[in-house]
Amino acid sequence: MEVIDAHHHLWALDTPGHQWPTVAEPSIHRDFAMDDLIAATGDVRLAASVLVQSQPTDADTDWMLAVAETSPVVGAVVGWVDLASPQAPGRIATLATAPRLRGLRPMLQSIAATDWLLDPALEPAIAAMLRHGLRFDALVQPRHLPMLARFMDRWPDLPVVIDHAAKPFIAQDRIDPWRTQIAALADRGAWCKLSGLRTEQVAGAPADQLRPYVDHLLACFGDRLMWGSDWPVLRLSGDDFAQWVADADRLTGLHGPARDRLFRGAAAAFYGMKG
Repeated sequence: MEVIDAHHHLWALDTPGHQWPTVAEPSIHRDFAMDDLIAATGDVRLAASVLVQSQPTDADTDWMLAVAETSPVVGAVVGWVDLASPQAPGRIATLATAPRLRGLRPMLQSIAATDWLLDPALEPAIAAMLRHGLRFDALVQPRHLPMLARFMDRWPDLPVVIDHAAKPFIAQDRIDPWRTQIAALADRGAWCKLSGLRTEQVAGAPADQLRPYVDHLLACFGDRLMWGSDWPVLRLSGDDFAQWVADADRLTGLHGPARDRLFRGAAAAFYGMKG
């Protein structure tokens, strides 16, 4: 089976403005490059990947685009723009000329104001995203889901993918109201990433704890659910790339075209990559 990794990160600690990880996360507090990702895949056949921003800086986005230019594995880049800046539409127009720039991701989980995305000051930037055919990666937590529904109602033509299934409270064994709120987003046409869930568990918890969440995501999103590694953040769970592929494969229990859609086709379709 070939996979497209719908969500991974790379970083160089000396990039201007680098904020995270810090020395408090020793297992990932070092530079990670494409060679490290490819080595981490083990026996998994990585067809392509989506490189997603990890820092709220223009420098990080420019660095990722430079990485993509030298790596044929990177099929898409999701960058960052200060959406509230008056200069955002111009910056978006410039970034959109980069062949592999496919989307943008504000770091909503780090913004205290849950409704920040609904601020009218962001509307010129969102309109520019639409004008240039970009996608929106929603780095959200459960607190954001009602707000995200309002955002999607306001911008129905903007393609939205929910990163890490909105980080449900798995460690607390809580599935509600996440269950109904994420279903409401699926009903609005959102896509979703089966990623980042292992790091929402208590350390050492088995992957089987994820089954009710995975079952619900499959039922809600169907062929709009895409697998992602969230590597190297995945390392914080003690898991590795190949193990998460195997666990996700076992938990979803898909076969044939449905399996291929989860592990490859959905990401290719959403980000406009070759499948």
